[in-house]
Amino acid sequence: MFEQVPVPTPFQVGPVNAYLTERTLVDPGPDSDEAWAHLTDALAERDLTPEDIEQLLITHPHPDHFGLAKRFSERGATVVAHPDAASIMADFPGRLDAEQAFFRDFFERCGMAPSTADTVTELPGAFVHYAPSVTVDREVAAGDRVTVDGTELLVGDLAGHAAGEISFAFDGPAGREALVGDNVLAEITPNPFLQPPPDPESDRPRVLPAYNDCLADLREEGYDRLHPGHRDRIGNPTERIDDILAEHDDRTERVAGLLDEPTTPAAVMNELFGDLPVTEQFPGMSEAVGHLDVLEAAGRATVREREGEIVYERTE
Repeated sequence: MFEQVPVPTPFQVGPVNAYLTERTLVDPGPDSDEAWAHLTDALAERDLTPEDIEQLLITHPHPDHFGLAKRFSERGATVVAHPDAASIMADFPGRLDAEQAFFRDFFERCGMAPSTADTVTELPGAFVHYAPSVTVDREVAAGDRVTVDGTELLVGDLAGHAAGEISFAFDGPAGREALVGDNVLAEITPNPFLQPPPDPESDRPRVLPAYNDCLADLREEGYDRLHPGHRDRIGNPTERIDDILAEHDDRTERVAGLLDEPTTPAAVMNELFGDLPVTEQFPGMSEAVGHLDVLEAAGRATVREREGEIVYERTE
């Protein structure tokens, strides 16, 4: 039903998969002239122009997935996304400012040097221009249905990888299929990045425990094929999900072995990855804190403040 159209991105992950069927486009890619030219060429090969796109489905509010939404919106397309994604996409620079303010302080409390925390949190600012703010015309969540080319797609909530991430499930040529954004990837074990609290009164989301639970739920759905945001389609979803969960479990056990004494997340990151370049330290901290969150949720680790730093230790 959906044609996969790889779109170039400036990010390390490589091309993003846009999906096209009739006049509906899913995740158009980042806002760059290269991505726009590539995508418009792909449309022209199918006798379409950007003005012909009537509906734009967004799986999640990351720049490599929704960045070109504004160009299509200005040409008349209806933009469809989750309410949490809609609030981020409506003011993406504001969201980035809030994230930088939260994580600058949080990373220092996790044991990162202040100068490093400044650099790590400032780096994403270089990519904000790939995601101009855009208004979402229709907000959807789990249980809602979206009609595409005469077929009803069932919306599902996905947790962990990004705020407001959703799936679109349908009956297709392979059986039960779904567009799943970046929650399941064929050749990459996703690293759910840390997210700030949704508001000042809330706690920081525990993204990795939520992501593991989401994967377990997807596995129980019994899909026959998944359409991911990057790389190849997944024809064996249960096996792939099991592999991802097993890799997460292995790393969680490794982190558990580092908690003989009270330990900061930054120290855990350094033990896991060694001397990471500063450009990789946000993903590195996401891994370290994520697995510590899993251990805490399981009652296997406790967390406390020690002289202004967050430390974890194994529960006896």
